[in-house]
Amino acid sequence: MSKENVQAFLDKGADDRKFRVKYDNCFSMEKFAAMAKEDDFEFTVEELQAVLKANGDSFDSYGNPPKKGIWV
Repeated sequence: MSKENVQAFLDKGADDRKFRVKYDNCFSMEKFAAMAKEDDFEFTVEELQAVLKANGDSFDSYGNPPKKGIWV
């Protein structure tokens, strides 16, 4: 169930720039998951890692201002 929450979260970020920017400046997966929970997307760090790995994505940030490569 929570892997579906991760994917729904990533889909929302891909579609909503304002939502996405809030998370682009978060560099800790633990904080990232806690912030997502506040936005009604509950998942663990392990579930986030599993979905990112399955999608071939990285949690790393790049650029200035920082952006995550997870938003497809």
